[in-house]
Amino acid sequence: MKTKLGLLYGGKSAEHQVSLQTALAVIRALDLEKFDIHPIYINTDGKWIKGPQLSEPVENVKALEFSEGNQLSPLSLAPALFHSEKQETLDVIFPLLHGPNGEDGTVQGLLELLNLPYVGNGVLASAAGMDKVMMKNVFAQAGLTQVNFVAFIKSEWEKAKAEAYSKVETELGYPCFVKPANLGSSVGISKCTNRAELEAAFAEAFQFDRKVIIEEGVVAREIEVAVLGNDEPECSVAGEIVPKKDFYDYKAKYESGDTALIIPADITDEEYTQIKEMAIKAFKSLDCSGLVRADFFLTKDGKALINEVNTMPGFTPFSMFPLLWKHTGVEYPQLIERLVSLAKERHAEKQQIKFTF
Repeated sequence: MKTKLGLLYGGKSAEHQVSLQTALAVIRALDLEKFDIHPIYINTDGKWIKGPQLSEPVENVKALEFSEGNQLSPLSLAPALFHSEKQETLDVIFPLLHGPNGEDGTVQGLLELLNLPYVGNGVLASAAGMDKVMMKNVFAQAGLTQVNFVAFIKSEWEKAKAEAYSKVETELGYPCFVKPANLGSSVGISKCTNRAELEAAFAEAFQFDRKVIIEEGVVAREIEVAVLGNDEPECSVAGEIVPKKDFYDYKAKYESGDTALIIPADITDEEYTQIKEMAIKAFKSLDCSGLVRADFFLTKDGKALINEVNTMPGFTPFSMFPLLWKHTGVEYPQLIERLVSLAKERHAEKQQIKFTF
């Protein structure tokens, strides 16, 4: 029997287009002999629109951007979205959302309330993984080594800008990186080498979030691994990102191709073991499920520093997560099937929990 799979994509986020690219790639990879595909689109205004079941792969992202004519009212949202045209409950939801209002635990909370199996991380892991400050605090508690950082919310920065800049210079120095705390895909990130650049970077990052994180710059290689599983996660081979630009920004990642991806990374067995163990520890410290991509800095002396984990890594043709698993021996269609299976497994486990009243 086919799995009725709901694909949830788009979103009211700066990463809307990234989500569309991810959805397109997943649809093209799905085996229509095994899955009935039910697209659920969230437009840039945050309106949820259910599309018709797909009988064949779509050609481009435009075909996935449904008009408001099929828009659902809030009262009809849950039952209408998560049933097939035959009014059958969908078997699994695959959230392909990036950034706030999708990757941050909000949609995961909705799916939990609806008691629906869904691919990927739960509410806690998604929320903590989205907020880089909270994530780094959890990693520090778990004893994971990482770069030094400071963080500010917009209101405190506006009241004391000079003091904020001085704190960055005193505790981190230059170069440093300013980032929105709750965005991925390298949106709103700036590298700073002086006070003027720091001031501009703060203003830029605060356009995307009310909280920013500033990280110490380190001379290191950028190494990534993909993690797959629930209670017994597995690691892929390691890959290395070599940006042709100063750092791996949004344009280099998704538009210009100004990045070399080296898979497998040229690292020693000892370095890989260190990174693998840290990735698994990070996965478990956030109580992750399904998947993450774990990003590291590797210094010249072979010391690994965890940078972050991405709880819903992209599945675009340029994305590291599927490429890492491909080089590990898991092809893209198999990867999606594994993720759907893991979603069902985690949901079944939750159904065994007994509640007393």
